[in-house]
Amino acid sequence: MLARSALFAAIACGVVASAPALAAPPASASDMARWQAQAANVSIARDTWGVPHVTGKSDADAVFGLMYAQAEDDFPRIERNYINAMGRLAEVEGEQELYRDLRMKLFINPADLQAQYRASPPWLQKLMAAFAAGLNFYLATHPQVKPRLITHFEPWMALSFSEGSIGGDIESVDLAQLVSFYGQQARPAAVALASVEAGLDPEPSGSNGFAIAPAITQNGHALLMINPHTSFYFRPEVQVTSGEGLNAYGAVTWGQFFVYQGFNERLGWMHTSGGGDVIDEYLESIVDKDGAWFYRYDGALRPLKAVPISLPYKLAGGGMGTKTITVYYSHHGPIVRAHDGKWVAVRLMNEPLKALTQSYTRTKARDYAAFYKSMELRTNSSNNTVYADADGNIAYFHGNFIPVRDPRFNWKQPVDGSDPATEWKGLHTVAQTITLFNPKNGWIQNTNNWPFSAAGAHSPRQQDYPAYMSVYGENARGLHAVKVFQNKTGFTLDSLIAASYDSELTAFESLLPALFVAWDALPAGDAQKLALAGQITLLRAWDWRYSLTSTATSLAIFWGQELADMAGKQAREQGTPVVDFMATGQVSAGQRLAALASAADKLQRDFGNWQTPWGEINRFQRLTGEVVQPFDDAKPSLPVPYASGNWGALAAFGQSSKSTTRRIYGERGNSFVAAVEFGPRIKAKSLLAGGQSGDPASPHFSDQAAMYARGQFKDVLFYPEEVDRHLERRYQPGE
Repeated sequence: MLARSALFAAIACGVVASAPALAAPPASASDMARWQAQAANVSIARDTWGVPHVTGKSDADAVFGLMYAQAEDDFPRIERNYINAMGRLAEVEGEQELYRDLRMKLFINPADLQAQYRASPPWLQKLMAAFAAGLNFYLATHPQVKPRLITHFEPWMALSFSEGSIGGDIESVDLAQLVSFYGQQARPAAVALASVEAGLDPEPSGSNGFAIAPAITQNGHALLMINPHTSFYFRPEVQVTSGEGLNAYGAVTWGQFFVYQGFNERLGWMHTSGGGDVIDEYLESIVDKDGAWFYRYDGALRPLKAVPISLPYKLAGGGMGTKTITVYYSHHGPIVRAHDGKWVAVRLMNEPLKALTQSYTRTKARDYAAFYKSMELRTNSSNNTVYADADGNIAYFHGNFIPVRDPRFNWKQPVDGSDPATEWKGLHTVAQTITLFNPKNGWIQNTNNWPFSAAGAHSPRQQDYPAYMSVYGENARGLHAVKVFQNKTGFTLDSLIAASYDSELTAFESLLPALFVAWDALPAGDAQKLALAGQITLLRAWDWRYSLTSTATSLAIFWGQELADMAGKQAREQGTPVVDFMATGQVSAGQRLAALASAADKLQRDFGNWQTPWGEINRFQRLTGEVVQPFDDAKPSLPVPYASGNWGALAAFGQSSKSTTRRIYGERGNSFVAAVEFGPRIKAKSLLAGGQSGDPASPHFSDQAAMYARGQFKDVLFYPEEVDRHLERRYQPGE
């Protein structure tokens, strides 16, 4: 490994006097005239739930109105998404975010995005221009809104956030390793370095997608369940239509101008995180030659490309500082860490123009052939897709961007960057990837699990595909979904919703028997056996189903959490999901029993009784419009029966931040949920966590909260006459 002093020498720091602007500059008269003219082509109808139904004369007009409506509901989230996407968080959050910004800027370069914008087709340029204009018109007409950083949006910015998933591929780069490689010895204190930790895996940030064929529905129409498991309030609910054929309804990620998960009058799509291996690491052999750095490739030396990246950051005492870090690239991609004396370059999809094109064009597809054509752009890198349409088709695409690779190599590990045989050899066609089309069983499920149970006995076969085409295993939600759909017929919208909210916590089917064996093996009269007899009796009588009144649910989940604290570190060291590891013989009988005792003690201590109903513990609370919600046991909250997806809950509800309260407060899981029937007319029902608006003063901040807690859906108002019957307000942008 080369001396680190040479690397440190590439890092420079400075201080500048400026600070982020807090007010949008006054718009020019020509800009205002242009925006007002476009606003005249737009109508926004807010229904009684605050959902905006945006109609534009053209697609560009509709995009203009959609962005304006989003800004009305939660401009701070829009701005934050673009601050993050462009690697500018440190400018508002301070020095602790420098390396998060560096990670984004390894791949996102404004000059490159501007060039791609100029090279984009005219129709897409119009949409990107309308995206920026809608946001800028909002700021111009709402001077009381003070942006934290972005006071003027440019059309090319849409390319910095073009795909729609929560983290995207870039955030798979380990932040702590990036800090370790490029950081100076005095690291920013607030940058958390990764370590192997105990405890459950983080609350799953994936989704459920279910499609039902006409043959097993009551009305002979295809059904689709759209059930993303995201952080709450990550996506609002919208409808956007135009005179050019756009008519999309669903969830749009704050700041994007395409419906990410949703439907039009002919078909629907649901993305679930996962798919194949789309990110690879290359071990580069570095050589210091006459003070310059090279790497070995195919028997020769190639120079590493050195790129200085400027990172402005907010100073704690006011003003702005800047740090410039010189980063290094091989032809495989940026260097992100060191490993066994070599440097590691990461390669991933970076096609923002094609990704934005695919994200938008699929919303206008009207049949399977058109949808498939959009999939052939192959830039939906981090997602699977579950599909249904009015022609009665259901389909599944496991991933979309899958590089062709030599199957001799283990692509789960870094490969030899000096060997040309490890190069990507183009992309697999969609037909070569793992797909399903109208399987004979009549249903498709994906829960971020492998595709080999997606259609029961009619699922794809693992042996027919390279190992890199599917990197996730089965999970408890997948096992649960197969139970729910196997051999069922007569599905309706309501019964599909009921199936998607089935209350079984399937993980405990495999976890509890070993606990019972451990207790049974204790000698009669043993003190631990006597102390835990009541808890074992309660769990033995439990049917693995959650409910607000269930005390067994509380005990089982607290036991599982305690056992995960004991076994989690070892599970992660082995690369095994913690819940899967807990079901193996590597967890001792003593650990299982100790975890039960600890769980009962914790329930007794925190709630006064180890037999506390689950609804007393598990709560929904929305107090502020902040991105990271505060929670307070002393303030009002609602009981929620659902549970973490880690335990197999299809209706997932989990806390993702470190708990500082006695109660569990959901932050991630079911967020926007919709069930759709594709008949001659669309029939759909939907539900949001909390409500449409991010403003606590809005009547739509939490008007769906009680319904969310009960799983009570509202009717989707898809047609103009339905909106008219439930109209709260109709207006044009700027009014």
